[in-house]
Amino acid sequence: MAMGSGGSDRFMSDINVTPFVDVMLVLLIIFMVTAPMMVQGVHVALPETTAESLPSDEKTLVVAIDKESRIYINDYMVTIDMLKEKLEKILQERTDRNVYLRADKDVAYGSVVQAMAEIKSAGVEKLGMITLPQTEETGAKGSKTGKR
Repeated sequence: MAMGSGGSDRFMSDINVTPFVDVMLVLLIIFMVTAPMMVQGVHVALPETTAESLPSDEKTLVVAIDKESRIYINDYMVTIDMLKEKLEKILQERTDRNVYLRADKDVAYGSVVQAMAEIKSAGVEKLGMITLPQTEETGAKGSKTGKR
């Protein structure tokens, strides 16, 4: 059983990389398909309770949701179905693509998330939340950051 024409009985010590490359390509395809699914979600940077308030700018775009789940862009009332369309038109003329969301504390969580999804799908780059500063009495009752 001579291998090759030289008559040497040595084994070939080269690594066969073809199966390795095949496995790596399959893993690459799996990660490429699943990566966009993992990015789903709404990113919101909530302010610290001790943070100072932002400087007031007259050109700030604010989306507000009141107790009855009515939606306003600044002072103009819109429906949830028209929110994305109106924001896209407004943002076409603006260089600043930041929007602030102000929602009543009694509004259902689902309504706020739905509005946030519509705002982000309109092309908003940064979505901020407007909150009231925490007072001493509310901080002691239900806050995780309150003194114990």
